[in-house]
Amino acid sequence: MNDALSQVRAEEARFYPEMMKGSRYAFLKNPENLTKKQDETLHRLCSYRLKTARAYLIKLALQDVYFSPTREEAEVHLKKWYSWAIRSQIDQVRAVAKTVKTHWNGILAWFNSQLSNGFLEAINGLIQATKRRARGYRTTKNLINMAYLIAGKLEFRLPT
Repeated sequence: MNDALSQVRAEEARFYPEMMKGSRYAFLKNPENLTKKQDETLHRLCSYRLKTARAYLIKLALQDVYFSPTREEAEVHLKKWYSWAIRSQIDQVRAVAKTVKTHWNGILAWFNSQLSNGFLEAINGLIQATKRRARGYRTTKNLINMAYLIAGKLEFRLPT
């Protein structure tokens, strides 16, 4: 959603360069993390009827889905968000809405398990770093063994 918001902002910045000046990070940050100047810029720009302001509000509404206490409430919020996003007439936001629709069950599954794929991404990062460090392995068996050694955090204690 942040990428879509950035694209919308950049598009409008071409039409209104002076008005949009200094707004990039104001739209990307969460409201509680804004500096005083960014907050003023955001309030000023949201008073105009800009696509960027609408996209920003849609982004915040999507974040609110994850604060739902139950899966059922989250599904209600997500349905409302999807309806708003798909009717927004902002192509980039509509693309995000379609992506959310394709991953609907996975998004809602988070409320049951509270798990993300962050752990798998971290292991993948370790394996990719191992591959780069070695500049290649002769066989896939060697790569797999190194992946187990690095990502498995195995401890080999030598007898003393």
